[in-house]
This record gives sequence, structure tokens and C-alpha cells, in this order.
Amino acid sequence: MKAANPINLTHIDHVVLRVADLEAMVLFYQEVFGCTLERGPGDLGLAQLRAGLSLIDLVDAAGPLGRKTGAAPDHGAPNLDHVCLQVHPWDEAAIVDHLQRHQVDFDEVGQRYGATGVGPSIYLRDPEGNLVELKGR
Repeated sequence: MKAANPINLTHIDHVVLRVADLEAMVLFYQEVFGCTLERGPGDLGLAQLRAGLSLIDLVDAAGPLGRKTGAAPDHGAPNLDHVCLQVHPWDEAAIVDHLQRHQVDFDEVGQRYGATGVGPSIYLRDPEGNLVELKGR
């Protein structure tokens, strides 16, 4: 008999992005996505932003933590494929209007599979070229 898996994943806890311009990235995630700064940035160059039940951590690539993992990311070789942030409730018109007001380029809304099944989603890039997917249930 197979033993039960003791690791019961429920949601993304946090994602860590190494960034070149910490201040601009914090501002983007606050103004465009409505994240709130929960901790930092402080001496370590780590800003932790609340994104619903999850955190988005932004690490200054030139700071003490960021230097531990190598050179700063560049737009030709981003440090992750994309991060998907669940949006609930999903109001497509309001989301599109909000992104346009913030002059954020984004792809067309599509139906895509994610943790809660197939639902609407939009892909966009943050100021440093990281691909972000906003997804409804």
C-alpha cells in the first residue's frame, strides 16, 4: 500500500523575483496589481508584497541577498518563465481598463488551464520583462 504524501500543497505561498530596480518594481506591483508592502526593503534589499494569500518577494539583485545568486537578470534571459496570480472576482472589463490606464501592454484574454481549472487569463510583462499571468477561476 502506498503511503499518503505528507506534503499537501494548497496554493503558491510566494514567488521571489531578482530585480534590477527595486523601487520601480515595488511601485509597479503596488499600483498595477494592488499589492501592499508587508515587509522591507531594509538593509537586505528584500521587499515582500502581499498578493492575496501569497507573497511576491522582490530582491535587489545588487543587494546582499541578490548578489548571492549571481549577476542581475536581464531582459534576454529572465529568471523565471512566468508567475500566475489568481484574480477573484474576475471582471474582464475592469481589469482591461485598469491595465490600460496604467499603460501596461497585455495579450488578449484567453481561456487557460490553471490550479482551479479552465478560466480567463491575461498575460502581461512587468517593467523588467517578467511574464505575469492574471487568471480568473
